[in-house]
Amino acid sequence: MRALAIAATGMAAQQMRVETISNNLANMNTTGYNARRAEFADLHYQQQTRAGTINASDGTILPTGVQLGLGVRPSSITVELAQGSLSETGGDLDLAIDGDGYLEVTLPSGQSAYTRDGGLQRSADGLVVTSDGYAVAPEITIPADARSISINAEGEVYAYFSDRVEAELLGQFTVVGFSNSKGLEAIGSNLFLESSASGGPNVSTPGENGLGTLRQGYLESSSVDAVREVTELIEAQRGYELNAKVLTAADQMLGATTQIR
Repeated sequence: MRALAIAATGMAAQQMRVETISNNLANMNTTGYNARRAEFADLHYQQQTRAGTINASDGTILPTGVQLGLGVRPSSITVELAQGSLSETGGDLDLAIDGDGYLEVTLPSGQSAYTRDGGLQRSADGLVVTSDGYAVAPEITIPADARSISINAEGEVYAYFSDRVEAELLGQFTVVGFSNSKGLEAIGSNLFLESSASGGPNVSTPGENGLGTLRQGYLESSSVDAVREVTELIEAQRGYELNAKVLTAADQMLGATTQIR
């Protein structure tokens, strides 16, 4: 009975939806995290009678035909690109991107990765790195005797010293944009890699080419809406239960068939 296989695909789809929602809720407090959404598409159709065929009895053309759907399949899990709220931290190396774009970091392999997590740190050598120790590109080193640093909206980094009146320009942060940011490959630790779907990186000064500016002393909160996630969780749970009932009904029908004498 096809209903068993069709209901099974529906249960698997709702399970994937619940897993996606679970990941969103688990990352409610992850800096710069964007919610994911599971999307689905119907499977192939069995054409028992094609629309437009000629009715053999009187020669009329059938307007619809008989097309039996065979279930559902996951088509994608997409990222909902949305600006999270900016939370003030007061940290001199906490940076939030106000708008589109990513910070570029260099992995130990030398490959470039991209992140919106602006919770930066200072290494033992004064190099500006992420919380996992990856250097931010372009590399900026803060002198050990710097009293404080200031980062403006355009990404320029200034250091202040006790024995000088004027600040010293240490370098400038850049932001990176992509033609299709949803096509970036997530690798964990708030990092993304360029892919053939995302297009090449567009490195710009913050505030230019439609990219966002930097806000020192702020971090971008997760864009997960807890109320929406719980609502979708209830919908997914009910959808799973309905498909399970179809499975039970199909099993009962098969049971009745086997008892026919």
